[in-house]
Amino acid sequence: MTYSISEVAKELNLTVYTLRYYDKEGLMPFVERTPSGVRKFKESDIDFLKIIQCLKLTGMPIKDIKDFIEWCSEGDSTLQERYDMFIERKASVQAQMEELRKTMEVIEHKCDYYKTAIAAGTEAIHKKNKMGQSVTN
Repeated sequence: MTYSISEVAKELNLTVYTLRYYDKEGLMPFVERTPSGVRKFKESDIDFLKIIQCLKLTGMPIKDIKDFIEWCSEGDSTLQERYDMFIERKASVQAQMEELRKTMEVIEHKCDYYKTAIAAGTEAIHKKNKMGQSVTN
């Protein structure tokens, strides 16, 4: 079974324009075309596009994704390069997650701050006295 570009775009929650851009950038050399040039996507193409989408979400540049695709087409001789690339992506995502965790701590603190201020009817509840203690009413 094959799928049209619009069906694949819908499946992956991408635009047709994005898929055409990926194709133009050389990220979809595996997708077959009809004699008239219409793309015919197989299930395996969609699976590979999910990997591309995943790498893109990690912030990986198109050029590096293209290198990955070329490595895949070269076969087993590039297994180490592909492994190393995913180890690097893993570290990058872990760093992003740590930054997001810190951001969430600030957001949670501010939620608590405003919840308490709303309950007290004033933000003054959070003001400190000269001794550094919270002033409560």
